[in-house]
Amino acid sequence: MKASRTAGPSLTVHAFWLLVAKTVGFGLTLALPLVLVRTLSLTEFGLYKQAFLIVGTATTILPLGFGMSAFYFLPRDHDGHGSIVLHIFLVHAAVGGLAGVVLWLWPGLLVTLFDSNALVPYAPRIGVVILMWTVGSFLEIIAVARQDLRASTAFIVGSQASKTVVFMLAAIMAGSVGSLINAAIVQGIAQTLVLVLYMRAHFSRWWTAFSGPILRSQASYALPLGLSALVLKLQNDLPHYVVAHVFGASAYAIFAVGAFNLPLIGLLRESVGSVMLPRVSLLEQQRDARRILELVASVARKLALVYFPMYVFLMVVGRDFIVLLFTTQYIASWPVFAIYLTVIPIGVLVLDPITRAFADQRFFLLNVRLTLFAVMIVVFALGASRLGLLGTMTVAVAAQVAGTAAAAVRLSRVMQLRRADLAPFAPLGRIAASAAAAGVVAAIARSALPPASPFTVVAVCGATYALAYVAAIAAARVIGTDEWISIRAIFGRWGIATRPERELLRG
Repeated sequence: MKASRTAGPSLTVHAFWLLVAKTVGFGLTLALPLVLVRTLSLTEFGLYKQAFLIVGTATTILPLGFGMSAFYFLPRDHDGHGSIVLHIFLVHAAVGGLAGVVLWLWPGLLVTLFDSNALVPYAPRIGVVILMWTVGSFLEIIAVARQDLRASTAFIVGSQASKTVVFMLAAIMAGSVGSLINAAIVQGIAQTLVLVLYMRAHFSRWWTAFSGPILRSQASYALPLGLSALVLKLQNDLPHYVVAHVFGASAYAIFAVGAFNLPLIGLLRESVGSVMLPRVSLLEQQRDARRILELVASVARKLALVYFPMYVFLMVVGRDFIVLLFTTQYIASWPVFAIYLTVIPIGVLVLDPITRAFADQRFFLLNVRLTLFAVMIVVFALGASRLGLLGTMTVAVAAQVAGTAAAAVRLSRVMQLRRADLAPFAPLGRIAASAAAAGVVAAIARSALPPASPFTVVAVCGATYALAYVAAIAAARVIGTDEWISIRAIFGRWGIATRPERELLRG
């Protein structure tokens, strides 16, 4: 099977549908923690978060980014597609199985990580979850790498919907950490079965396509990037392990809720980044640095249209937002949440696809992340107990900001950018100003409200902010004509976009 030579859907259209899928998926999963905090005690919720913290860490770092090689190899014109997906499947199964065996033989590892034996009885089942989720994680990657818009949308929504259903049933019927782990096993088995069926349908006899040379090519591409992603994941998860180990399950529940907005950050970034990676790979192959820069600027502007107002709005109503979703039991999470929000605006710079495309820069990113990770370890080792929850989160955010800044500076030098080349990023300033202006309006509305429920505060301020932000963005003219045309192409069949397009482009 040969990769298509066509570019496929536009970045805006493709990313839009991935965003829709991930938004629907997030809407489904959003209900899950809301149910869990009301059916589990603070300590039980903390144990649940600890169990799935290690699942999330393992499923991300153990494959060493091998699955991401699909984004690089599948869009290129060769006949080894069956080999590519077979190798990824085998690597994921091998590392997931190894993790399962380790937890089965040495359940005390959980005691070392969390300074508690509360999760030890669940160790073998946690190992099974890691195995099934590691293998099943390739499902979304393979569809997006093939630019199979329908399948990727269906898989994203379907996996989140099934996860929500089985977890909520387990929470309502049994309401225990063990039942939630069992639900995760069921979810992993189902997702793996769908993956095998999809591969069988699109890759002829993929299970017989093992190729040593292609495997070595995938490994040489993926492993440096995978090590870098591994370090980044450990860097992001380290504060969670520190809090869980030093302060216990109850304090970790507060900390984990404070980091709640991570899915909100990831929705649009993952959607755009997944579509961006194959495009950047092809542009790098064509040595077209100018178009890569324009693509990065376009992605940053699209993300900023959502990220900047999200950040400002949550800073205005964040305390009420936490209480609304998680009850007053978690009100102590608000200061942690406020610090963690800082990662939202810096997330507009999506640099990972560029690093993956410029293969000679892979080790630089790895070195930066290793340095930051080492610094964090030293800081936490010297004074984790004195830092507390707020200090721990501050260290974590500072490391993310430093890593993004270092990568941006390095890549700008590699691409030999001058100050004039940064002109495409100018709209970010207008978007930031629009978001800030709308935030002032929302803050005034918030102060004018009489004592009210969190729902009322969030609803009133949300409506006020939305109206003010739309007006400010329209006045700033940061949405291009081509984007409105793409939006019209998406919604035109229902006649939704034609009128707004005319109004916003008038003059």
